[in-house]
Amino acid sequence: MKKKILLPTDFSKSAWNSLKYASELYKNEEVDFYLLNAFTVQNYSIENMMVPEPGEKYFEASKSNSELGLQKLLKRIELLNVPVNHTYFTKSVYNTPLEAVKSFVEDKDIDLVLVSNKGETDSIDVLIGSNSIDFMEKVRNCPVFMVPSEVNFKEPNEIVFPTSFKTHYKRKELKHLYEIARITNAPIRILHVSSEQKLSEEQIEKKTLLEECFDGLTYSFHFLESTDVQTGLNLFTQSRNSGMIAFINKKHSFFGSIFSKPMVKDLGYNAKVPVLALHDLRN
Repeated sequence: MKKKILLPTDFSKSAWNSLKYASELYKNEEVDFYLLNAFTVQNYSIENMMVPEPGEKYFEASKSNSELGLQKLLKRIELLNVPVNHTYFTKSVYNTPLEAVKSFVEDKDIDLVLVSNKGETDSIDVLIGSNSIDFMEKVRNCPVFMVPSEVNFKEPNEIVFPTSFKTHYKRKELKHLYEIARITNAPIRILHVSSEQKLSEEQIEKKTLLEECFDGLTYSFHFLESTDVQTGLNLFTQSRNSGMIAFINKKHSFFGSIFSKPMVKDLGYNAKVPVLALHDLRN
């Protein structure tokens, strides 16, 4: 079955870079890519419920610019010599980027959202860049894969997966991590950062469950003593020059506090490697 990947775009260099990254990462897979541009209209505010009517001058001008941008993007993609197993579709929509993505994920049953961590002017705080943090946090029914704007594709030497061993892991939640590890032959480095030296019985059970989920892949366990998960993760990935990070952005309980907004922001803004945000499907 074809994979469906959503590529939100604001026509920036960074958005183009993430598109190329996606094409290379999934070069041997059958994929439908959806290029989504969310546009707004001058003198109107979505937040204030001021909605322009189709046919109004400003609305039609903004819509036309959006559609023209998407057509130019398609022509640029043709020059890329993309794999024949990749198909590209476009969608222009009046909405905020976050709401546009959430609606499109639901409507099209999207498998993965792939986005850059910088945006329109390639300064970090605008449009897609700041929205990538919101995507990782608030798009709960689909994994979000964030590619730093300066990163060109290369197969990761390893994928770091930080965990508390307190999650009831499910194969379907880890499916995209499993698949990326499989198609890139990257080993998974399972990292436990804690001030506790020993695992509890429950954590040992969850560790065994994780081993079953990663059956067929190369993986190893690593333990760091630290009270701060964020610091431990940074030290581990930097010292090993790790090529990718994946984590379960779990609401409530352990990762609700550890991978909370500050952690997601840190990964989103400061990560030097791609980050895959998975979700606990029970949340």
